[in-house]
Amino acid sequence: MLALLHTSPVHVPVFDLLRAEHHPHLRLRHFVDEELLRRARREGPDAVTDEVRAVLDRAVAEGARAVLCTCSTIGGVAETVGATVQVPVLRVDRPMAAAAVAAGPRVVVVATVQSTLAPTVALIEDEARRAGRPVSVRPLLVDGAWARFEAGDTEGYVREVASAADAIGPADADVIVLAQASMAPAQHLATTAVSTLSSPRPGLAAAARAAESAPPAESPAAAGNRAGR
Repeated sequence: MLALLHTSPVHVPVFDLLRAEHHPHLRLRHFVDEELLRRARREGPDAVTDEVRAVLDRAVAEGARAVLCTCSTIGGVAETVGATVQVPVLRVDRPMAAAAVAAGPRVVVVATVQSTLAPTVALIEDEARRAGRPVSVRPLLVDGAWARFEAGDTEGYVREVASAADAIGPADADVIVLAQASMAPAQHLATTAVSTLSSPRPGLAAAARAAESAPPAESPAAAGNRAGR
């Protein structure tokens, strides 16, 4: 079973559809906590460390063999906390970041939430160091789009993201990164000639591989019994 940590319920059907299309034998368990993103935006991602740890512990206790964090703002926190749990913990945007680095040195990161930009830029720079490739990352915030998302106008939200991507041409960038999972539909709506990447599909694929190859986590009760011997 793969557990997914979301900060919006809109991601649940997106990942359910991707699972049905590409990983039909994979069982998903969704954990949704919108307050995590709200607090991370107010106080910084590290402010939700304890709450993220609690979700990861619960996912493991319920039988998850891997956990995928689908929120770019808190993805780094999930990875850091995940180093202390018994199963792989992945952030949805790392495979996308690796693909962006491979596509070319000029990367434009498009986001609709300010708190997402710094973690995504840092992630791409981390992947560039791992790959030994030069990279120049330019952040672009689509002002006002997030208000549409919060109001339930997802079509308007996606149109604004696609319009921002279409304003970026080959003279400006080698690749465009759509920083948030909620932006994925804009990848197919945008008409820019620049390669445009989104995170849900490659992120889920990586998490599926991790879940399928990982052994079952030891239950807390079993661990306690073993330690007491």
